[in-house]
Order: sequence, then structure tokens, then C-alpha cells
Amino acid sequence: MSEIVIYTIITISSIGILAALILYVAAQKFKVYEDPRIDEVEEALPSANCGGCGYPGCRNFAEACVKSDSFGELFCPVGGNDIMLDVAKILGKEAVEKAPLVAVVRCNGTPQKRKKTNEYDGAANCTIAASLYGGDTGCQYGCLGLGECVEACTFDAIHMNPETDLPEVTDEKCTACNACVVACPKDIIELRSKRKKERKIFVSCVNMDKGGAAKKSCSVACIGCNRCLKVCPHEAIVIKNFLAYIDYEACKLCRKCVIVCPTEAIHEINFPVRKIKDPKKLEAKKKQETIEIDNKEVDLIKIAKEKNKKEKRP
Repeated sequence: MSEIVIYTIITISSIGILAALILYVAAQKFKVYEDPRIDEVEEALPSANCGGCGYPGCRNFAEACVKSDSFGELFCPVGGNDIMLDVAKILGKEAVEKAPLVAVVRCNGTPQKRKKTNEYDGAANCTIAASLYGGDTGCQYGCLGLGECVEACTFDAIHMNPETDLPEVTDEKCTACNACVVACPKDIIELRSKRKKERKIFVSCVNMDKGGAAKKSCSVACIGCNRCLKVCPHEAIVIKNFLAYIDYEACKLCRKCVIVCPTEAIHEINFPVRKIKDPKKLEAKKKQETIEIDNKEVDLIKIAKEKNKKEKRP
């Protein structure tokens, strides 16, 4: 073997060894330690990667669980309390139990109640349609009916009803991943607590126009009449921008607000049939509730006037 070949082999071998040493030193100096518990937590998670927890994927959520000092604030809506309990055991932390949530569609503007004023001829996408105009009805706040929320749901929990042109949520399948809420450009979908026997009471309207304009565009719109606010004994209702909203945490499901709503904008879901089955008796009860509210309002006005007179006297 000639000397040139020998020197070549030695030189190449030396370069290889030197490069290996440099790479080893660099790897040791810049290596990032990863807690092995991250893999354990990720394995315990449902691997849905839906983003409902507020992180891009289950891996990111697992890292947050391991590194976060406020573990109780983190929650996986798909796995629920059972999964979070398993994660807490892995990390040696205490899990905070949270009430399960479910998506609710706050629009009841069917074609019969919200007449179309024009025909949309464009891409079948809610975000695109919302960026172009207010919608094909007189209500600029309601559902566009193009099903972007359906496409966003990876759990097959929401579908478009062909008769109402509105999305409907299947509570049993809904994991409260928040995907449909984010997808809706009109903000008509929200997450509310899953109550006993799947019962819900909510204002199925997001129209913030004044009463007359809201009623003109949709016969079942909330007109901000304040009747539900006055009759609620639990201070669970607020009126803002001519629109009523029921706080699901404060609401005790007494259903008093449902009876007095003149436009039937407040919905009661999964409740037993009311004892008053006769429509005439139910209407009479509504009128009686309205009279009582009006009488209370008159009394308050009288008290306020008398108080003002006393204050004006020298």
C-alpha cells in the first residue's frame, strides 16, 4: 500500500474522530432535558388534538400540565374529569373537578320566523359570507346556515337541520372542544354547563337591535322587554344592548322567565311537560305574571316620586 493511501486514510479518520468529538461536546452543552412524565401524560390524554384545552395539541397540553404551577386551571374538555384525575395521579397533584360543558346554538331564526330578503350566491362558507354582508335575512346577527361549525367539529356532534337551516348539537357526542364556537363568525354558539338530565334554559337569540327592529326581522327575537329580568328570583338574567342573557351558573332552572317571555325567545330543553296543559290557562298565567310585573313597576315609580317630593321640600 502506498504512503499516499495510508496518509489519506489517517487524515480522513482523524477528521471523522474530530467531528464526532465536536458534535458530542455540542450535544452535551446544548441538550434540552425533557421530563419523562410528559410522555406519560400525553399517553393518558385522548389524543384528539382538538385545541379545546387552549393548546395546539395534546403534546403541548401535556407539557403545560407538567411545567405549570397552576395545574388546577388546566382542563381537557374531551377527557373530562376522569382524564384529569389520571393526569393528576401521574404528576402527584390535586385535580380540580369542573362541571362538564356542552355547545348551545343561540339562534332560533327558522325560515318561517326569519324571512329571507335575498339569495346568497357565493362560497358555501360562513366566514366568507359574513365578511361580505350581514346575511340573507333582515337579522344581521343570526345563523348564516352554511355549516362551517359542522365542518369544524371532529366528533360528529353537530349537524345542520334541513328543515330549520340551523345547526343542532347532539349532547351525548359533544365534548365541549370549542371548535364550533371558534368557527362561527356570528358568535351564536357558546359553551354552557351540562345540568342534571341535560336540562337547559337559555335565550336563543343574539339580536342586539331595539325591540321593534328585532321583532320585525325575526318573530322570535329577544326584544329586551325586561320581563324575564323582573321575574327572575335568582338574579341570573342581565339585559345588555336590548338583549337578555341568562347566566347558566346562577340560573336555578325555575322556568319563570320562560313563561313571561312574549316572543318565546327563551328556550327550556329536556324539561317535563308543564302541569298547565290548556293553552288558554297558560296564556292567562302569562297575562297574570305580566300584570304583577307591571303593578310592581308602578309601585316603584310611585315610591320614587314620593321620595323626590320629600327631598325637594325645605
